[in-house]
Amino acid sequence: MPQHRRDGQGHPEAPRFLLKQALVAAALMLPLLSGGCSPGPQGGGKAPGASDTAGASDTAGAKDDRPLVLTTFTILADMARQVAGERVRVESITRLGAEIHGYEPTPSDLKRASGAQMVLENGFGLERWAQRFYAGLPEVPHVTLTEGITPLPIAGDAYQGKPNPHAWMSPRLAKVYVENIRRALTRLDPAGAATFQRNAERYSAELDALDRELRTSLARIPPGQRVLATCEGAFSYLARDYGLTEAYLWPVNAESQVTPQRMARLIALVKERRVPAVFCESTVSAEPQKQVAKQSGARFGGVFHVDSLSLPDGPAPNLLELQRHNVETLQAGLAGS
Repeated sequence: MPQHRRDGQGHPEAPRFLLKQALVAAALMLPLLSGGCSPGPQGGGKAPGASDTAGASDTAGAKDDRPLVLTTFTILADMARQVAGERVRVESITRLGAEIHGYEPTPSDLKRASGAQMVLENGFGLERWAQRFYAGLPEVPHVTLTEGITPLPIAGDAYQGKPNPHAWMSPRLAKVYVENIRRALTRLDPAGAATFQRNAERYSAELDALDRELRTSLARIPPGQRVLATCEGAFSYLARDYGLTEAYLWPVNAESQVTPQRMARLIALVKERRVPAVFCESTVSAEPQKQVAKQSGARFGGVFHVDSLSLPDGPAPNLLELQRHNVETLQAGLAGS
């Protein structure tokens, strides 16, 4: 069962409510820290062009009496909305285009979260800022959506042996997220149980279809060319599922300094395997990877979306389209088109 701090049903009595408000007010007076995460290569938690609009629902700004559920980043918000339908208002704490690993919550984030009935998080060490964030929200339960998943360990560097947090990149494991979301929403809103069950079944079937689609698409890449060289080691689960070799400049974006050793290793692998193209993610600077391309003779093949959705009119407005965009970009780069 997902971990949670209370069932999220009902409202606190007046003394507890006043205590909660006092704690929130005190927290707003203190700067929120990022939990020791180092910023990405750009020196900040947001990529160029990142949206200044929080991942709020369309009803933001209007009176909405539905329960408010927050997620730690936009991909989880998309998944939660698929299950919640219209019964629950789902918003993301982080904005579209934000880098999740080193995110620094703002006082306005904490104020908004104080009115939420639940926070959905990824876990596996992804949200390194979360524990300090939750300390200001003692009455708001949080649910870990990777509960029940056996993580893949990170290999090498300072993160040796720690869980790779990007389990949602496997369509099969994304179904575990869906089930954990369904359970959490059912506890919050028992009257919506049938709706949540129906929506979860539909969305799980779409993830099954996506799994088959990606398997067929990636099987077209010749075995010798199935090397996914990118900035962050965010594709371990996808690489395992579909028989790809993963290579990267840093294990997670919180550890995104490009050392000479890391760059030399990737350049050597790209040359040895004659990898035609290398890639990077949308939430960090691609300049180090472009340098790898230049020194190895490969091309820079394009940008993947992993930790954040794109704007609605972009290539990755939801998780399903994110996966399709990434695989199409990978295929085009490795095929030389």
